[in-house]
Amino acid sequence: MRVKPFKGIRPPRELVEQVESRPYDVLDSDEARAEAGDNEKSLYHIIKPEIDFEPGCSEYDPRVYEQAAKNFQKFQDKGWLVQDAKEQYYIYAQTMNGKTQYGLVVGAWVEDYMTGRIKKHELTRRDKEEDRMKHVRVNNANIEPVFFAYPDNAVLDALLKRYAATEPEYDFIAPIDGFRHQFWVVSDEADIQLITAEFAKMPTMYIADGHHRSAAAALVGAEKAKLNPHHTGKEEYNYFMAVCFQASQLTVLDYNRVLKDLNGMTPAQFLEALKKNFDVELKGTEIYKPCELHNFSLYLEGQWYSVTAKPGTYDDTDPIGVLDVDISSRLILDELLGIKDLRSSQRIDFVGGLRGLGELKRRVDSGEMKMALALYPVSMQQIMDIADSGKIMPPKATWFEPKLRSGLVIHKLV
Repeated sequence: MRVKPFKGIRPPRELVEQVESRPYDVLDSDEARAEAGDNEKSLYHIIKPEIDFEPGCSEYDPRVYEQAAKNFQKFQDKGWLVQDAKEQYYIYAQTMNGKTQYGLVVGAWVEDYMTGRIKKHELTRRDKEEDRMKHVRVNNANIEPVFFAYPDNAVLDALLKRYAATEPEYDFIAPIDGFRHQFWVVSDEADIQLITAEFAKMPTMYIADGHHRSAAAALVGAEKAKLNPHHTGKEEYNYFMAVCFQASQLTVLDYNRVLKDLNGMTPAQFLEALKKNFDVELKGTEIYKPCELHNFSLYLEGQWYSVTAKPGTYDDTDPIGVLDVDISSRLILDELLGIKDLRSSQRIDFVGGLRGLGELKRRVDSGEMKMALALYPVSMQQIMDIADSGKIMPPKATWFEPKLRSGLVIHKLV
């Protein structure tokens, strides 16, 4: 893998907590407007700039993209974002529930994405790609990072531990989720060369989260190369910003489903139909969590059920066929409930595992939903196996936590 250090644009230490924000795609416009409040330094003014317009203004309005660029320039003019004088790497650590993961912030090579050495496991939608491409183009920068995983590396692990023992540049507890975020600057030339050399030995990296941002960043880089008659390959646009974590450190949470109806069946008929491909066991009113692969948790009419796929309904030798998200999509959502397309169906919604199974119970008990289905989480190894096989995971299969905070560092394409 080819990576390079870059001159990051980032907030002065005393302003970081006023600038940093959640990623653009985990909250809607109203939530961003509320979180930004009267804080003019909030990064939401750059990544969710529709908050500067009347409520109801579309995030895809051409004025909104122009406002993003205007605000990005304003943040630099006012010194809320300042570019570092030299090219360097950065380290970004996140602590959730007592567990810390350490990521290296690098410039990833566009060509590695275009040729498939940076591997993906999800399909992207062209409309979402185009939205992020517009944002990258108008700002001429990667405002938010993408989230990569790399095979464990002892040399980089030792370097990360060495920096972790020193005082960070930033250290704060984020509002809302309460997770700790720390940030170090790697300016030592020997360490910079070591990081570059260790990544060069890697045959591949994996997109963990941020498939649309990855596609958009790489496609804009390739676009700029094509449009530049004096292109040399050394330009900054040949790289895009990624935070790269050792695969074994990452936490993949369950990504659960809530359903609005039973496709015309009564609860008794649905449970009976389920028994064709699953062993169904009533667990009672206490929340039941899936205990292993191929075991599901079902909540219906105030009762929890253990639902276990019968042998022969899945293929443990197939990286896709072994996935619980594939089993449930084929044998429950499609075959029994008639939900063919998870991306477009209005009869289903998805709940990230951080909210807990209590959220599933709440949405069913409220009458909003008829039934909930909880899945055992996908492992990072399964994700890498699928990416290595060249296959694509079913939609809504993975939920990574903690999410990367935005605004700690930005990568300019010039």
